Amino acid sequence: MAASPLCPPARAPWTAFFLFAPERWPVAPAGDPRTSADLSRLEARWREAIEERLRACLALAEAGVTIEDPFTTYLGPEVRVGAGTVLRPNTTLSGRTVIGRDCLIGPNAVVVDSTIGDGCQVVASVVEESVLEEGVQVGPFAHLRQGAHLGPGVRVGNYAEVKASRLGRNTQVNHFSYVGDAEVGEGVNIGAGTVTCNFDGREKHRTVIEDGAFIGSGTMLVAPVRIGRGAATGAGSVVTRDVPPGVVVVGVPARPLEGGGARDESGREQLG
Repeated sequence: MAASPLCPPARAPWTAFFLFAPERWPVAPAGDPRTSADLSRLEARWREAIEERLRACLALAEAGVTIEDPFTTYLGPEVRVGAGTVLRPNTTLSGRTVIGRDCLIGPNAVVVDSTIGDGCQVVASVVEESVLEEGVQVGPFAHLRQGAHLGPGVRVGNYAEVKASRLGRNTQVNHFSYVGDAEVGEGVNIGAGTVTCNFDGREKHRTVIEDGAFIGSGTMLVAPVRIGRGAATGAGSVVTRDVPPGVVVVGVPARPLEGGGARDESGREQLG
């Protein structure tokens, strides 16, 4: 097959593959050397960028990293990735990102200036200036913003956002929630639609959720507020005051459940 101006002969395994459609580009008028020269320079820059990206992918492959589609994988010069990790298509790793061993990153993941421990999964999500300890699962469609720190085994699911917060071991934020400026303990379940209402219009305030708490779906936690160890909130509660350990609160504003509503150490509700 004859080489086109934008698809030169294959001098290396990758140089014959360009992910562009030349027929869609405006054609330079005949005899216009300026436009032709501009296209030639553009072609050269694209070819150089593609080859540089593929060289970076090849270096990781030689170190034991699996890259499913090097043509859609973008790696910054300071990125480090551990052996056994799989980078799926449309993955971008930039800044001083460090990814551990045996992770699954992508497809459609963006990781910026973050540290990801061994055995993590980040699927179709954005991770910025965050720390993920081992065994964390993120996504799809989650957003970890600056200052997020996820402990071992944490799960942050679809359409959840975490910012400037620390989540303890095995805590789950499975869907449709915002956790900002919060300290969350171990083994906490944060139900769908929960929001830490951290901004009062002038200042940010912190939320503390202690170990083993259960946050019901649609709960609004109006900071500053503390949810005690093993406490629970009913679905749709608006919590404006601290909740003591083991107490179940419901309603707007949230109040202790009539009949006691304490929870034992296993997290089971004890009424009456």
